[in-house]
Amino acid sequence: MTDIFRHRMEAALLAARPLARGKVVGAVGLRVTVSGLEARVGDLLRLGDGPSAVLAEVAALDGDRLSCLPLGPIAGLSAGTPAVSTGGPLRVAVGPDLRGRILDGLGRPLDDGPPLRGELVGIDSAPPPAMDRQLVDKPMPLGVRVLDTLVPCGRGQRIGIFAGSGVGKSTLMSMITRGTSAELNVVALVGERGREVREFIEHDLGPEGLARSIVVVATSDTPPLVRLRAGAVATRIAEYYRDEGKDVLLMMDSVTRAAMAQREVGLSVGEPPATRGYPPSVFAMLASLLERAGPGARGSITGLYTVLVEGDDHNEPIADAARSILDGHIVLDRKLATAGHFPSIQALDSISRVANKITTREQRSDAAELRRLMAAHREVRELVEIGAYVPGTNPEADRANAIWPQITAFLRQDIDERVDAETAWYQLQQLIAIA
Repeated sequence: MTDIFRHRMEAALLAARPLARGKVVGAVGLRVTVSGLEARVGDLLRLGDGPSAVLAEVAALDGDRLSCLPLGPIAGLSAGTPAVSTGGPLRVAVGPDLRGRILDGLGRPLDDGPPLRGELVGIDSAPPPAMDRQLVDKPMPLGVRVLDTLVPCGRGQRIGIFAGSGVGKSTLMSMITRGTSAELNVVALVGERGREVREFIEHDLGPEGLARSIVVVATSDTPPLVRLRAGAVATRIAEYYRDEGKDVLLMMDSVTRAAMAQREVGLSVGEPPATRGYPPSVFAMLASLLERAGPGARGSITGLYTVLVEGDDHNEPIADAARSILDGHIVLDRKLATAGHFPSIQALDSISRVANKITTREQRSDAAELRRLMAAHREVRELVEIGAYVPGTNPEADRANAIWPQITAFLRQDIDERVDAETAWYQLQQLIAIA
């Protein structure tokens, strides 16, 4: 039985089921309670009739009562409002026609394009078995010089971009979107300001970037469940293309806002708060979501996830949990950003855990040499600034100080500048040669 035939049979059986109705018996905060209806956790219910009906997802069970979280505004619901099961969980359309499209957090079109065509699939799926995954042994150029040389990314790697607010995470993502060599980009904007969405799509991404991208948007004013599902929808779309044998770049901005949405969901259905108010389900969600990216049996998903660190504390719970799951981290520095140094990547604090697998011996030697020079400069920087450093005390620091303007020029890159990986390595080699 083919997959298409099986899905058609499932749809026919679903349509032939007798219609069962329940009713709303309560609504507190984000939670709507429904009784008189049989449904499973994750199923969608339709609350109300006509155009004012709203979808809600079953999040918890308590005897014969269902605790549901709405996917839209619940103004107008009252005790006794009819509730009908849709027969299954949220499904999204996946197929080759999604390129260049802009979708909302539930996979519905936000642009003026034609209706979506393709196979309807559930948004939750299991990660590929560990023994079926390919090895991460090929580079994935990102078009950013400092990343491709000092923090190289592998095809199928998952890496986090850690920074506080306003340090340049979204701008760096747009730069990567235009400069990467990936066949397809899937971009999830989770919890973003509504003002920034169109600006990102039209200015940062541009027509060229959008043509080979799929954008999933859930702004900060959407219900928490929609923000949470946006990350899963984007991941499911990326999985479809990976299973077709393509190399996909999945970028999510930000995974922290998805975790915050899960916190709202968990607390609304009665989960006890744990670390800094995050219930246990948040950390389980992070692991399951991030593990779905990576190499598969055929294609790959290279995951770039921005992590918004609260108060620039890189050891806060979400940042710490994400760093332990991901295969590397890129740290953005507020001091560099305020000094006009872009991209504001603190290369010494950033690391790629697969760098040794995707670079040559010569490349690793050049990158290590530049890191040594940068570390030596950082050790004596304050002494140099106050005039207390005596030349000759540290030979490596003397070398770094002598060419520091050239090092700074290498680490900087204009947002519209594209540097391929071969050129970046050549420029690093030339820099080391004059040191």
